[in-house]
Amino acid sequence: MNRISTVLRASLLAVALATTAGPAHAHPPIAAEQAAASFAQDRADILAMAGNYKVRFDMQESTRWDAGYTPLAAKTSGGYESVRVIVDDGRRIVLQHLLVVQADGRDVVIKHWRQDWEYEPARVLVYADTGTWRWETVPEAMRTGRWAQTVYQVDDSPRYGGWGQFETQGGVRRWRSNWTWRPLARRDAVRHPVYDRYLAINRHQITPDGWIHWQDNTKLGPKDGKLAPIVQEYVLNTYTRSDSYNARAADEYWAATRDYWAAVRQEWERVARERGGIAIAEEAETGTVISARLMQLADDVLTGKSATPQASAAARRLIAETTRQP
Repeated sequence: MNRISTVLRASLLAVALATTAGPAHAHPPIAAEQAAASFAQDRADILAMAGNYKVRFDMQESTRWDAGYTPLAAKTSGGYESVRVIVDDGRRIVLQHLLVVQADGRDVVIKHWRQDWEYEPARVLVYADTGTWRWETVPEAMRTGRWAQTVYQVDDSPRYGGWGQFETQGGVRRWRSNWTWRPLARRDAVRHPVYDRYLAINRHQITPDGWIHWQDNTKLGPKDGKLAPIVQEYVLNTYTRSDSYNARAADEYWAATRDYWAAVRQEWERVARERGGIAIAEEAETGTVISARLMQLADDVLTGKSATPQASAAARRLIAETTRQP
């Protein structure tokens, strides 16, 4: 019996040591040779997200962490979306999403979210608190071979940022972020729920038919003077290649407004760089308090009501006047 107990204890100790040993990070640093071997495929996977798609958005509050909360019923929606590469300089790729919807029998384009990818970043602009984004340093040991993804709202103000790596598990390749803070999406913000932010992991995976964007969101809110988890949510956005809508409308919109939006991006970037981040008031219905005005200026350029230089100057003034030190 004593010999059996000794063997059992030794086995348990070996398991414990194997479990606790190793790096503190869920993903260890990437060797330079491995990073170099993966770089071309990483770029190909990011660029493969460009195209014309039918999109399905699946959202489900799945598990409550607060006994007094009732999870929302599952919700699905969808539409058509064109994704275009607007910057590609090798180590930085920018993808602009453009929704195409039918309204009064005609195609209407709505500038949607934007995703910026940067290889081996030193820092990332991340969500810090209500209406506030700050620069976060990426640990030096975790930069090699990794990509940052920063997501921007419809008016090109920041939404969330994170860094992560491409990996293959079970034969499936994906990019997976670190844990990132996010502000509420409009679908939640307009309900003024008990939670006020998300802590999330973000994944992107290329499929035979397009790609998927998978989110694992912990929704948190203030409780007894501190942040507390309220409910878990999963979101699966499926992008399936499609030629069943007028993608040309998206390209025509972008051709007419891209110089204006380039000026808007540059102003947001200037503010973030010079002020150490961005702070701006937000509204549940629109995002930033100037979102609707920035979008209207783009429409004015599209319809010829305003020239690009005048609209760009007005947008720069709006951003400069409404942002503050974070």
